[in-house]
Amino acid sequence: MFKRKCYDKLLEWKRESSGKSAVLVEGARRVGKTTLVREFAEYEYADHIYIDFSKVPKVVLDLFRNEREDVDTFLRMLQLQYVKDMPVRESVIIFDEVQRFPMAREYIKHLVADGRFDYIETGSLISIRKSVGDIVIPSEEDRLQLHPFDFDEYLWAMGAGVYVGAIREAFFERMPLPDPVHAKVMRLFDEYILVGGMPQSVEAFVESKRFSSCDRVKHSILNLYLEDIGKFGGAEARRARALFQEIPGQLSAASKRFKFASVGRGSMYDDYEPAIDWLDDAHLVNPCRMCADPSVGLRLTERASSLKLYMADTGLLATHAFADGPRALEVQRDIQFGRVSVNRGMLVENVVAQQLRTSGHALYYHTWEEPGKKDGARPRPREIDFLITQPFADAAGKLRVSPIETKSSKNYTTVSLDDFRRKYSKRVGEEVVLHTKQLSVDGNRSYLPLYMSGLS
Repeated sequence: MFKRKCYDKLLEWKRESSGKSAVLVEGARRVGKTTLVREFAEYEYADHIYIDFSKVPKVVLDLFRNEREDVDTFLRMLQLQYVKDMPVRESVIIFDEVQRFPMAREYIKHLVADGRFDYIETGSLISIRKSVGDIVIPSEEDRLQLHPFDFDEYLWAMGAGVYVGAIREAFFERMPLPDPVHAKVMRLFDEYILVGGMPQSVEAFVESKRFSSCDRVKHSILNLYLEDIGKFGGAEARRARALFQEIPGQLSAASKRFKFASVGRGSMYDDYEPAIDWLDDAHLVNPCRMCADPSVGLRLTERASSLKLYMADTGLLATHAFADGPRALEVQRDIQFGRVSVNRGMLVENVVAQQLRTSGHALYYHTWEEPGKKDGARPRPREIDFLITQPFADAAGKLRVSPIETKSSKNYTTVSLDDFRRKYSKRVGEEVVLHTKQLSVDGNRSYLPLYMSGLS
């Protein structure tokens, strides 16, 4: 099993809940939920029952339908079915792919109240209307989201975990890593951009060290997602599929804001809002919305209709954008050798969005126009890639807006960041430039290597 940070969150849940709540681990398909919870049950409990609702026997489903009024009978018959006699308060029951049988999820309330065992659920597409139906969502259910591997988890998988602590220490001390170490970690980060964070893709690369091997895995995952959209997308399936297919083209444009007219003539945000929500609920995309007036409450001036759509996994984006063949090999070569291309810029911005989202940040950007330098001159467009809020030392630790710019090349300007500081000086805390070069600090502006994006 690959080391996952969510394992520690499950340990925290087990310790703090003491059987008073179940936990639902949700995430996209093939993100590693089943492997994680089965390993957790194996190592952290004396015994467990694993129920996979994608292929559960009818006799088990009938227990939920016919014996739910009597928890004692239900649990006795369930253990008999699985040939178990599990010790009380030392065992766990896993409901895998619980969205396929919502009645089981609703029954969690009564099972938790009984108190004999712990309960872990997993689900994909867990928030879509079809998976909720008419059931009452149990209040005794904590929720954890499992994302694709972040860069720390990728380093662990690659046997390079020694760098995780070094990167973290360098970030908090604001001291650069030694140049040879920085170069090595940047190569690994470029590799991570191409391989991505889907466990099967990482496993394929670990075993073969070939991008073509993980590309085949990622193609199968993308095909699975497209099938899921058609199968579970309901009335929005056609539009959700069109949006998903359009993401690489939109992100490769100079302005990465999603242009709905390119999906269909005369199309507008309102036409596609339910499809966007579906893709978000399925954990296939990371929407980044416009913040019109940056302040600590970024959501207060959110303009939902102005957004960028990033893919939840950058490795999947790389495969989605560049099919197998000469073009794919060319992109892989350019990324690994650090060559500048519009393709690299697209992937770099997506991976930063992925790292920020995995770290718990909602995604926002800001755009505005500066007046022309001369009377009658055209306004000058400005854009900040990402906005987050975090404590600012120079404001006694109070929250301030932290603008983040991503740079995929070694030569760049910071015009938008400079103008942002002048325009919103009283609201701005630390400014961050994420780039390919070494860490450095200039006043309240930190220039951080891209591999530190998950620590912001």
